[in-house]
Amino acid sequence: MKPLHFTLHAETVISERQLDRSGIELSVREPDWHEADPAGPPTDQRYRRIPERDDRIMRVICLATTTEIPIITAFLDRKARMSK
Repeated sequence: MKPLHFTLHAETVISERQLDRSGIELSVREPDWHEADPAGPPTDQRYRRIPERDDRIMRVICLATTTEIPIITAFLDRKARMSK
């Protein structure tokens, strides 16, 4: 299992938005769904419903490399919907 690396930006938004690191880690490792970032590869968007936050959706932007998974940012996404 690749280690996760939280960028400085990710650390800042986790603190500012009072996000739970375990929810972010689950979103990366066991997402409900994921998709390529529309801004372009190689970043990936991973989504997971967070029951502890009123079933809101955590969106995590990350960039998987051969050795680790850097987490670029994370936020609770009010508009996220699983594609059908």
